[in-house]
Amino acid sequence: MGTDAVAEKKASNKKKKDTAKAGDHSKSKVSKTKGTNGNSSKLGQFLHQFFGFEHFKGEQEAIIENLMQGKNTFVIMPTGGGKSMCYQLPALIMEGTALVVSPLIALMKNQVDSIRGFNTDDGVAHFLNSSLNKTEIAKVKSDISHRKTKLLYVAPESLTKEDNVNFLKSINISFLAIDEAHCISEWGHDFRPEYRRLKPIIETLGNVPVIALTATATAKVQADIQKNLGIQDAVVFKASFNRSNLYYEVRPKVNVIKEIIKYVKANSGKSGIIYCLSRKKVEEVAETLNVNGIKALPYHAGLDANTRASTQDKFLMEEIDVIVATIAFGMGIDKPDVRFVIHHDIPKSLEGYYQETGRSGRDGREGRCICFYSYKDIEKLEKFMKGKPIAEQEIGKQMLHETVSYAETSGCRRRMLLHYFGERYNEDNCHNCDNCLHPKQQVEAKEEVVLMLDTIEAVKEKHNTDHIINVLIGKAENEVKKYGHDKLEIFGDGVDKEEKFWQSVIRQTFMAGLISKDVDNYGLLKLTEEGKKFQEKPRSFKVTIDRDYSEYQMDDDEEAGAVGGGNAADETLFSMLKDLRKKVARQKNVPPFVIFQDPSLEEMAIQYPIKMDELKNITGVGTGKAAKYGKPFIDLIAKYVEENEIERPMDLVVKSVVNKSGLKVYIIQSIDRKLSLEDIADAKGISLSDVISEIESIVSSGTKIDINYYLNEVIDTERQDEVFDYFHSAETDSVEEAHAELGEDDYTSDEIRLMRIKFMSELGN
Repeated sequence: MGTDAVAEKKASNKKKKDTAKAGDHSKSKVSKTKGTNGNSSKLGQFLHQFFGFEHFKGEQEAIIENLMQGKNTFVIMPTGGGKSMCYQLPALIMEGTALVVSPLIALMKNQVDSIRGFNTDDGVAHFLNSSLNKTEIAKVKSDISHRKTKLLYVAPESLTKEDNVNFLKSINISFLAIDEAHCISEWGHDFRPEYRRLKPIIETLGNVPVIALTATATAKVQADIQKNLGIQDAVVFKASFNRSNLYYEVRPKVNVIKEIIKYVKANSGKSGIIYCLSRKKVEEVAETLNVNGIKALPYHAGLDANTRASTQDKFLMEEIDVIVATIAFGMGIDKPDVRFVIHHDIPKSLEGYYQETGRSGRDGREGRCICFYSYKDIEKLEKFMKGKPIAEQEIGKQMLHETVSYAETSGCRRRMLLHYFGERYNEDNCHNCDNCLHPKQQVEAKEEVVLMLDTIEAVKEKHNTDHIINVLIGKAENEVKKYGHDKLEIFGDGVDKEEKFWQSVIRQTFMAGLISKDVDNYGLLKLTEEGKKFQEKPRSFKVTIDRDYSEYQMDDDEEAGAVGGGNAADETLFSMLKDLRKKVARQKNVPPFVIFQDPSLEEMAIQYPIKMDELKNITGVGTGKAAKYGKPFIDLIAKYVEENEIERPMDLVVKSVVNKSGLKVYIIQSIDRKLSLEDIADAKGISLSDVISEIESIVSSGTKIDINYYLNEVIDTERQDEVFDYFHSAETDSVEEAHAELGEDDYTSDEIRLMRIKFMSELGN
């Protein structure tokens, strides 16, 4: 009864977690279709057959069903959420060829390489753009005409060519997919005018269903996309924008190059992107990184197409670790294992920031997003807007206001980002941003705010931030003397506070609407009506103090970014498999992740498959990929298993006599790799109770064992604390007495035994 209860509780807890994850997806005019989210459905079987995955992500299944029913579909799903699967799988299943509109040549090439990786016939996917010559175009059209091609990627410009349109009208088009659909909106961060010309082409191609997909869309952008594509009737699927594996941090922009070099070197061998606002800065940073022994290359629109393509390929092929880029880079990147995104300069909009940070951790594992912030960067961006149409300036100012709010908030950064996209995040602490892990200090500044407002009023609202601060701290600069402001009664009244503090006060009162700034007129500070009311009737006003990053350094093993980063695999084999993947990728001239992604290699390093049938069952492999790339991998694993005398989970059968010493070693190794106790029991053909007995024996002999990863799955934290506290004060370690004291209905014997193991290990060994 006790053993079964633990197993049942674990299954119940897992089900609750899965349900909670599924519940994160908010909907707007969302289809009521409920997918099975598993392999029991026909679509699930196709998913496993073509891609080797056991489960759909989020609402993928409902989206695919909707599209296959011939309905227009609009998908808003964050980067890494699995948008491409929403059109790739139905394209492989349906009759005809799916037409995929994509904005970048590099993006098309990556997508085609990826889909070919899952199929033995390269004709299954093609792209049609300006990079092809006449012979290559003829080959593409021939494969389509012979019904070999299920996915055709096209640039929007290619769709305007008459001969291409005529050809497409002559073939059976299953549906039209428009990727990166935010490019159609002037309110989007990557507006492309050519996307505006898609609607008449859609009408020309006839009554085919349309699926539009984007990783970022505020309500305004969403409406703009639907209107311009003529798909107001589309069923909208809006997934949660929460990327729980991404860690967000904003640092003051001090010694920024030094900080970046220090960070990249501490994360040696990991792939990363560093974004800068100007081409000049991109070149400078890339050169400095190289001088400091970091393999990096620049990427911006000023480089010729061949250089950009070569740089991107080197990044994908892991020949360089870091790309330093303007926003020209990123939309075309399909690299799942980017581990960090650093912003040397604050982005122009939160939408752009979200999209750029979203290129990190697309495989669901570790992703760190660090932004260096200085308000001077905001002032530069404001100056760049001068001379632009008034409407454009207003949009730009609004976007910058949101960005400043994000950078300067003392609250949860995740909550603020999600709020921007119209999504509620109700957790008090996300445990994966700098403000949640290391709360900023807040101080009462009511009197200082009044003093600052009085100073702006005293100088007749005709001066900028620097001037106001100089008056406050009693700094008699030329400008201050010129206007006689060193003679003001208020001059120097704020000398007890540093310049940095007054900058924070001015920025945060600006964000609170107490003052305004005349950007068109040298950034002069003025009082708003709200500010005047505050002067007359002051109220509490807390100012957030920026932390000192010279003192604050995050440890590598700290909680931030740890979500999704766990690893229970055989590390040696995992490293060997990664090296082999890189070698095969070079031979095939495709990025390593096209061969197998990291989670697949990790599972191989746990399961040790040495036969093709076993490899097919590894997550993310499938029949086609196993046939195409599998042989050298199973050969390597077979050799490794033989040389190291490894007992594979797949080989283990029930034994009548168990080798006790061998079993103990196996259990210790398995716990170190964080395998569940049920899996250990199954592998050795014994009961869960027997495994617990063996662990008790190991602990009683003085060996320290950490089973917290398993306990957290099967016993609530509060209940763990209760049992732990009991053993602290108990006179005996008897399970029976503990059971009687704690309540037989509240705990099982196995739960108490597991907690006794934790207690003995932590306090006794």
